[in-house]
Amino acid sequence: MTGPVRSVSVAFAILRLLADAGPLTLSDIGRSLGLSPSSCLNLLKTLAGEGAIERAEPGKRYRLTAAWQTAEVLRDNGGAAALAERARPLMLRFAQRSEAAVGLWAAVSRDRMQLLAHAESDAGMRLRLADEQRQPLGGGAAGRALAAAQGVDARELARRFAPVRWQAALDFDTYAAQVREAAAKGFAIDEGFAHRGVVTVAAGLAEPRPGFCLSASIVAGSRSAAEIEALGDGLRQLRDALGAGGVADAGR
Repeated sequence: MTGPVRSVSVAFAILRLLADAGPLTLSDIGRSLGLSPSSCLNLLKTLAGEGAIERAEPGKRYRLTAAWQTAEVLRDNGGAAALAERARPLMLRFAQRSEAAVGLWAAVSRDRMQLLAHAESDAGMRLRLADEQRQPLGGGAAGRALAAAQGVDARELARRFAPVRWQAALDFDTYAAQVREAAAKGFAIDEGFAHRGVVTVAAGLAEPRPGFCLSASIVAGSRSAAEIEALGDGLRQLRDALGAGGVADAGR
């Protein structure tokens, strides 16, 4: 199991700082968080590119965009870092029991989600998720599960679906039906559409905002249909435990 990803943690620290202190200059932010000017500027450019912050004139100060000014993900009690910290031991236990690659994803913009934490089993043959990877907000099982948890309308669902490049043909009507099924069951399944040879189940958390998702990936053909459903149900229970603050025996 890997530790926290520093760049993600620092990015959220910047967002929390701006949420608490209001518009600040690059120098203000760098001094507050102990960042070099170049590192701070790169992070600010990335956050601006993702639509989380913007330049506020005059004074060349940075501020949160309107969409992020009230996001609960910036608050310490419901923040991404705290959620990831609670999730890691539960994810590792689930990964070992299910022999799956387990990930915790966060919606980091209106178009993207990013991997915050991941855990793998110690099985001889296993999948592994790449650190800090990003994917389209509507992509994979995670995109379906998050849309289902958030109850997005048809227009928003179509917007999220449009930029996704699927490895197997998938039309929007089928995708929308899969999202509805995910809403009914509490988890979504992607069987080779996002990644050939991989089956992924996912369960979304609409709260805290702006939305998170747990995923579990296995090699295609390694489980029966009933076993995949059982994996999804187990991940849903893990999601529920995490949403409740983390239950000691979750994932056993």
